[in-house]
Amino acid sequence: MTSRKTLRTLAEARRGVLVPGAFNALSARVIEDLDFEAIYVTGAGVTNMWFGLPDQAFMGLHEIADHTARIRDAVQLPLIVDADTGFGNALNVRHAVRVLERAGADCIQLEDQVSPKRCGHFSGKEVIDTAEMLGKIKAAVDARHDPDLLIMARTDAAAVHGFEAAVERAQQFSEAGADILFVEAVTTADEIRALPRRLDRPQLMNMVIGGKTPIFSAEELGGLGYGIVLYANAALQGAVAGMQKALTVLRDTRRIDEDPALVVSFAERQRLVGKPALDALEKKYEA
Repeated sequence: MTSRKTLRTLAEARRGVLVPGAFNALSARVIEDLDFEAIYVTGAGVTNMWFGLPDQAFMGLHEIADHTARIRDAVQLPLIVDADTGFGNALNVRHAVRVLERAGADCIQLEDQVSPKRCGHFSGKEVIDTAEMLGKIKAAVDARHDPDLLIMARTDAAAVHGFEAAVERAQQFSEAGADILFVEAVTTADEIRALPRRLDRPQLMNMVIGGKTPIFSAEELGGLGYGIVLYANAALQGAVAGMQKALTVLRDTRRIDEDPALVVSFAERQRLVGKPALDALEKKYEA
């Protein structure tokens, strides 16, 4: 089974599969090594970790495509790729889908915010007209070469027009051909419970640590009927906390030994980046 078919099967099972976000190839390797079933290539994570900037549309198409290609080379797991607003109008979406499909995406996420977009859990969001977003979704569906490539449609309308308007939009996104639906930044437990009853397609629920949506366990969300439970930046937040902890010790004590409470070992770092396999290949190809 291809990674795209695997991802479709995972989403349609509606058992709340946990999907962490990766911001580079090494974070993707860690996710795969810990036996998760799919990876989300996070636009916020790429923006935060590569530019040191907030998630406010500083990332472009070719930056997320480059990260997707590098992650695709590093891991075998299905990849859901954050394509923000599609980087323009319906024609730009068409181009973005083709670029990201070539880069190795298995699912491409598009959202209905006005550009420049911002993190779904920031204030001040605006959304485009429903008709414009429907055109983008249709362009994305038509652009894919592989019919197994999934299109995920996200709406941020709950923060702008209310929960009912967001549900109505998401249903229209489904009718336009979206394979997976994503209603972002709902704010109550009742709204979380309602969505799987109201919408027919598999859905993603975004668990943002410190965000506006109440945190449910993956088991709870799977029981409600969600296909995917996203922790887009848990790895990023954990990495920042780890860096702060280790570097504080270095600053204060002027040294760090191989302490597993602070740093992974030298050997573990080499294992994660595939050095043993490359050593074997080097020996194989020796003259």
